Amino acid sequence: MRNVRIISSGIYLPKKKVYSTDIDHYFNETPGTMEALSGVRTRYYVEDETASEMGTQASIQALSKANLSIKDIDCIVCASGTMEQPIPSTASFIHQKLAGDEYPIPAFDVNSTCLSFVTAFDLLGNALHLGQYKKVLLVSTEISSVGLNKNDRKTHSLFGDGAAAFILEASSSSKLLGSLMRTYSSGVHYTEIPGGGTKLHPNLTNSELPFLFHMDGKKVFKTASKYIQTFVEDLCESSHVRLKDIDYIVPHQASGSAIDLMEKRLQLKPGQMIKIVRDYGNMIAASIPFTLHLLLEEHDIKRGTTIMLLGTSAGLSIGGLVIEY
Repeated sequence: MRNVRIISSGIYLPKKKVYSTDIDHYFNETPGTMEALSGVRTRYYVEDETASEMGTQASIQALSKANLSIKDIDCIVCASGTMEQPIPSTASFIHQKLAGDEYPIPAFDVNSTCLSFVTAFDLLGNALHLGQYKKVLLVSTEISSVGLNKNDRKTHSLFGDGAAAFILEASSSSKLLGSLMRTYSSGVHYTEIPGGGTKLHPNLTNSELPFLFHMDGKKVFKTASKYIQTFVEDLCESSHVRLKDIDYIVPHQASGSAIDLMEKRLQLKPGQMIKIVRDYGNMIAASIPFTLHLLLEEHDIKRGTTIMLLGTSAGLSIGGLVIEY
């Protein structure tokens, strides 16, 4: 158990709203085909925004809501599965826009793809609890649209862009009750962008294909389904809570069918699982904090409410944590 409290949060959506009927038209399909395939009706794509600009706007919203300035923050962490540049960190660009050289607090990235926010929350929970930081800014900002294979119907219809930012502080009034992450690396190639690193560097290939996103959704779905129930049971045990006593579960918005299966497999109560994938798509690591922000804003959540963050990521990993808000 760690003493960590969410102070405030903010979000940013790109300017361009994309309907599934637009994607139906692109593939010459009957209207409704892409929504039936992915469970997504609308998503947002960037026009001229960068990842750091989106993250900065979400951060400004979170700071404003809390009546704080960047000088009240001890550290900036960008927890995302996509990057603005390979070098330097996206957090550095957010720092440049918010703070500059006059306030040289640390800024760095954490990447465990779709679980990046959960992983960073867990790590920062330790740092806050132990007194290394008093307040931190945790940002997830994702641009998936640029890396999608436009010939892959399943992924083209599923993903969207967006950002969310949270301010966390050390406080005994709220708690991070427990966390857990497990990696099943037999699925290491199920979800990937092979190019861009040292193995398939742009200097070594003339093809664009290694730099486009690929996912074998059926294999991800099958592997996650195999382990999710035991994983949640173990996460609850380590957090000293019962699943039925958790007020809300905020899942990674992987796809409409994936969330429905998880809800059924865990035998959840109506309204216990928060779903936004239909309106925003899968925003990679930004999905969980974006969903959490909407939960806190739209449901008038009281202090003491128990919330589980839960998801899967490339690797293949399953991760989650439980907070007492």
